[in-house]
Amino acid sequence: MNLALVVLSGGQDSTTSLYWALDRFGAGRVEAVTFDYGQRHRIELTCAARIAARAGVPHAVLPINTFAALGGSALTDPGIPVRAGVDARTQLPATFVPGRNLIFLTFAAAFAYPRGIHDLVAGMAQTDYSGYPDCRQATIQALEQAIRLGMDYEITLHAPLMFKSKAETVWMARNLGALPALADSHTCYNGLQPPCGECPACVLRAKGFAEAGIPDPLLERFREPAP
Repeated sequence: MNLALVVLSGGQDSTTSLYWALDRFGAGRVEAVTFDYGQRHRIELTCAARIAARAGVPHAVLPINTFAALGGSALTDPGIPVRAGVDARTQLPATFVPGRNLIFLTFAAAFAYPRGIHDLVAGMAQTDYSGYPDCRQATIQALEQAIRLGMDYEITLHAPLMFKSKAETVWMARNLGALPALADSHTCYNGLQPPCGECPACVLRAKGFAEAGIPDPLLERFREPAP
């Protein structure tokens, strides 16, 4: 069976995708890679490491901090507030990092190449994608073809959450045994733990767990015990 490489951000979707890969490819056949891209919230890197350790998968962190130098996103530029809303010029959320998923998957493919890994797994979702164009199925399909041609190497990009709602991803996480790992995940755009509960990422996550009828393990982790 093939080896698989998971792009692990430390968030809800990539964590669920990691457990999907373990189920699909088997224990001992999955690795994870996380990108240090100059994100303002370094807690993502800590969460990714914890989740990979919990899952028992080899984990590499690659530095690609050019995004911080480019600026233009609330996730990398301290001068742009997370709640800045939609950019009037692009009509995309202020939290959009231009080209991020394209770069991540291209670097992941380059990382996979010398290791003989042909399957890449990532947590993009077209259904609940916050308006990010690099989370769409058409983008992933085009990038897969470009990587195959540009590297002359057979790569398959898997996005198991692509057409699932946030509630459906919660059910998937439950069925895959990933809920305990989600207690270590990070979603909040404000970089807070416990999460702020008000930023778009927190709101979307809360909506998914509410619709799924399952308590969020991350919130449960920080809930004070009853007296």
